[in-house]
Formats: sequence, C-alpha cells, structure tokens
Amino acid sequence: MPEPNPPIALLAELTHRCPLMCPYCSNPLELVQKQQELTTDTWTRVFREAADIGVLQLHLSGGEPASRRDIVELTAAAHAAGLYTNLITSGIGLTQARLAALVNAGLDHVQLSLQGARPEMADRIGGYKGGYDRKMRVAELVTDAGLPLTLNAVMHRQNLADLGQTLDLALSMGARRIEVACVQFHGWATRNRASLLPTESQVEQLKKDIAIARDTYRNRMAIDFVPPDYYSDFPKACMGGWGSTGLVVSPAGQVMPCHAADSIPGLAFESVADRHLGEIWRSSHAFNAYRGTDWLPQPCQSCERRDVDFGGCRCQAAALAADPGATDPVCRKSPYRPKVDAMIEDMTSRASASDLTYRKFG
Repeated sequence: MPEPNPPIALLAELTHRCPLMCPYCSNPLELVQKQQELTTDTWTRVFREAADIGVLQLHLSGGEPASRRDIVELTAAAHAAGLYTNLITSGIGLTQARLAALVNAGLDHVQLSLQGARPEMADRIGGYKGGYDRKMRVAELVTDAGLPLTLNAVMHRQNLADLGQTLDLALSMGARRIEVACVQFHGWATRNRASLLPTESQVEQLKKDIAIARDTYRNRMAIDFVPPDYYSDFPKACMGGWGSTGLVVSPAGQVMPCHAADSIPGLAFESVADRHLGEIWRSSHAFNAYRGTDWLPQPCQSCERRDVDFGGCRCQAAALAADPGATDPVCRKSPYRPKVDAMIEDMTSRASASDLTYRKFG
C-alpha cells in the first residue's frame, strides 16, 4: 500500500467530562474517567507530532474541553506548534477572563453548540438548566473578542420545526457560519434513535428549507448542511475516506480515523502513550484496515461511486450490518438497505419525545 497523504486535521478529545447530557452525544457509552485522561505534557507532545506530520487544523473537543483546567496551556502549546486552533464548546465554563486568556494563548476560532433555538428546548435537550442563556452570553464574549464564531446546531425530530428560528438566532448571535447537522446515530444517539430520528416528510421539507435559507442568508452567514444518513440514497465519504484526511485522539490516547471507530468490534487502536502519532497514522493495522479502495466488497468495488464515497461509513456498517467490511447499509445498492428501511418505519412509528436517555457517567 502506498504511503498515505498527510492528515489535514486532528480532533483532540481532551476529556469526556461535560456539564451537558445531550442524548445525541457521539461520545462512546463507556466514557473515559478523569484519571485516565492524557496529561498536559503528553497532549503537548501530540500537538508537536501532529504538526510534524502535516496537520494544519486542531479541533479541541470533548466532552467539554473547558472542563480541563489546563485548557489555556494546551491552547498555547497548540499555537506554539503552528496549528490553527478551534475550540468546540458548549460554552459552559467559559468566562470573560478565561476566554481572554485563550485568545492571548493563540486561540483562532470558536465553535459553539446549540441544543435549541428556544430556551425550554435547549435546556431540556442539554439537560442543563440555564444553558441557553449561558450560550447567548458566551457568543457575545466570543464576537466581542474578535474571534470568528461557528454554531453547531444538531437537528432531530424534536427541533426540526425550529429551523427558521435557529438560523435567525445564529445570525443575531454573530455567527459567520452555522452547521445544520442532522443527528448521526453513533454513541449515545443510538440509545435515543426512536425519539430523535426524523420522519421522511420532515427530511424532505428540511432540504427545501435549507436551499431557500442559503439564498436568504447569502453573503451574511454560511450554512453547512449534514443530512441524515438513513434517508440518503448513497452514503457520504466518512471523514473523506478511512484514514485519508484526519484523525482523532481520545481522552485516554487512542488514535482513530473517526470519533466512533472504537465501536467496531475486533479492531484495536494504538495509543499515543506507546507510539509516535505519525507512525500510527502511517502504519498501524487499524488505519490501514479500510484505507483506500482495494479492500472494498462488491457492489462497491465495481461501482462508479467507488472513489467518491469509498464504501461509506465503517462504523455504520458494523452497527447496522454487523460487518464493518460491508457496503454501508444506507446505500440503495447495499443488500442491507431493506433492513434500514424497516428500521426507519419501526422507529418513526413509536417515537416518544419524553423517552430520552441522557448522556452520563456510570
């Protein structure tokens, strides 16, 4: 196999600790405890190694990265390594003084999560009373500090009707970009599929509304749209293809091609505690397992979309087909597609808005 191109981005999951309890969280069901987290020195080394192998963008994530007392020191270390730093945050734990310290440390961008356009919806989904008001204040602090602000609005059955209000709110908060990201069913979201999976009619209306909104907000705010996988005819190229553009380091140091890869049974991921990040990227078994296209099964191998979606999502194949090497089951050409259609019908017929399992330790 030829040497892979350098990765562009690193998602550093600094911690799984988070004040919010979002039922769609993509973190694994078994959350990493505080005492298992990588140290400041180890993360600093990882950032240097990332820069050495060509990484340009660093996304400081979690959980809530501000739960780390050393978040300012880590940001400074990333900046010193020459990385563009993006803080992915709930806003909880960011005061004016702390944000100013982050700016002085070299923070380049903030991505703020939005659980709902209305206070009652946002606080219920986040499981955190007062969370909505806190986000409004943090957005103000971010824009006042001169940092670019992106909002990440996870959309699902219970809040899709608020899309217009969500976009108006994002613009009023000073966001330059909003990600309208339909919930993807990994981690905790799988526990809440019946309550979060939108209906087909909701999805069709959403696509129309997004098209209109992009024209309405043109030159004022960029709108990224991540449609729900289950209603697609073809899968997306997850992470641009397995092990091709980015990598994830978990709070305990596991290195993965995507944030949900540790859900694949039988695939072991190496740790930055034991090996250089670049060596893991280039030669570890897990990264090479589904890299490129030689491994693809039929009908993917002979499909005209082979070099477009690379067979789709391995985590989704493992979850829905019990085979990470199978064609992504959402693909209309997949033999597993009827199973997905049956699941959609079942889930959307028995949804309950109140029946949510919230993300939590233990």
